Amino acid sequence: MSEASVLIDGRIASLRDWRGATLARMRALIHEAIPDVVESWKWMGTPVWEHGGILCTGESYKSWVKLTFLKGASLDDPAKLFNSSLDGNARRAIDIREGEEVDAEAFKALIRAAAALNASAKTKTKPKRAKAPACA
Repeated sequence: MSEASVLIDGRIASLRDWRGATLARMRALIHEAIPDVVESWKWMGTPVWEHGGILCTGESYKSWVKLTFLKGASLDDPAKLFNSSLDGNARRAIDIREGEEVDAEAFKALIRAAAALNASAKTKTKPKRAKAPACA
């Protein structure tokens, strides 16, 4: 288990209420969607899930759990899960409040789409720059 995974376990345990249960459920769905997802801990204590780049972050607030997709504006969301950060050019988020439950299959589809988007960005070839002439 990675150090980041241990820190995420600690975050979930420290919440001790519906937010911990919600974050744990969403984490499990991420792992179901992408079994080899990498967990990291960034920005002074934010759980992050990565696969060829960042898929999403998981943050907890007093009244909601927020899952932010850094490239969410580029993802199709037919189930309309995104309900926050809708005005940005790149990010989209899902805010989950107490008693709300996110459609598991739709969420896993978003996670897989984010991973596919990261993979497609990696496969695009960048034009090669000409090398500068060597100085004599």
